[in-house]
Amino acid sequence: MADPPWAPLLLEPALADPWAGASQLEQAWAQQRLVALAGPGQQGEMAQALGGAPRELGALARFGAAVVVGSGGSAGGRHWCLQPLAHLQASAEASAAWLVALGLEPSACLHLDPLPLHHVSGLLPLVRARHWGGEWRGLAPALLRRPDELPQACPLPRDRPVLLSLVPTQLARLMASPAATAWLAGCTVIWVGGAGLPAPLAAAARRAGLPLAPCYGATETAAMVCALPPQRFLAGAAGCGEPLADLALRLDGATGAVEVRCGRLSPGRMVAGRLQPLPLQPGGWWRSGDAGRLGSEGLEVLGRLDGALHSGGETVFPERLEERLQEQAARAGAGVEALLLLARPDPEWGEHLVALVRPRQGGDGAELLGVLQALTAAWPPAERPRHWHLCPSLAPTAAGKWERGRWQRWLDSLEAF
Repeated sequence: MADPPWAPLLLEPALADPWAGASQLEQAWAQQRLVALAGPGQQGEMAQALGGAPRELGALARFGAAVVVGSGGSAGGRHWCLQPLAHLQASAEASAAWLVALGLEPSACLHLDPLPLHHVSGLLPLVRARHWGGEWRGLAPALLRRPDELPQACPLPRDRPVLLSLVPTQLARLMASPAATAWLAGCTVIWVGGAGLPAPLAAAARRAGLPLAPCYGATETAAMVCALPPQRFLAGAAGCGEPLADLALRLDGATGAVEVRCGRLSPGRMVAGRLQPLPLQPGGWWRSGDAGRLGSEGLEVLGRLDGALHSGGETVFPERLEERLQEQAARAGAGVEALLLLARPDPEWGEHLVALVRPRQGGDGAELLGVLQALTAAWPPAERPRHWHLCPSLAPTAAGKWERGRWQRWLDSLEAF
């Protein structure tokens, strides 16, 4: 028996081929259906989010072709956002206008996509290419883990622009290979988002002449909010650039939270089969969980507000300190593979920082901790980690995000003994 027209199509792309459901997705959209895109192991959570009465789910048919995709998960739990295809296409039009301003013709571009469809950053390359009339091609995750093979497995055309979307973790992995770095230099635009771009990695990319375009966006905004043109990146500009033409951006005066107003905001989040509208500020502004700063080069993201700590009356953003320490460690020749700063309760200061560190393979962990402590000795007390722990398994997710709650629990178990 065929599914009723309101029944969402639940897809869980395989890890080995995260784009295997692309044709099913597009067929469902052609039938004006809702598609739920769950990541590996997320089907149970998605089923709970969609688990309402048929009449409630049937009301979603008014949005026509649409998706439900996960947002967040690093802190505060995952949200399941509804995004109509029309919103995704509006996002594609905004990024097309950004490319045209760079002198590029979007329909002539090849868009390479190494990100899975169940992330909005992996879904949008497909939508962009289809909406522009360009070409979309997925890059297998296994290939990115063998970067030396990438140039031969995916030779870049010389007769048209190549767009690539990456998270910083993927960029770092590719830049560890001279062959893959040379391949990256053949791209026209490399959008890098999903997490902060570490300063040492940005500096290395500039030395290699890579056309990075650091960007900022969210599932709730149908991906890209702002992006820094590659020419400005290569000239030394930091941050994520100016907002795209179809939206407005501001900062909350009290918290510094990034706020966005646009026509492609998600209609809401799915909770037990019910659509709960996004909480909006007066005037239709959506407040993100990120703190930012607006400067001459546009938006600079300071870090997650739910990850900020308050120490001795100071508000501290661990992500910024992680970037600073990574940069200083790189200059000192210290072999840091991964670094995470977490907040711990402090009876006098309110909270203090604790550092988790994974040395590069073969490195001396104790020696590395000594170097890092020396580098931070002159930092202000609120910003200086109080304790240091080696953590051999420390790593972000495949999407380049830190599951801070997971590593807080790891630290809890360590300190319990």
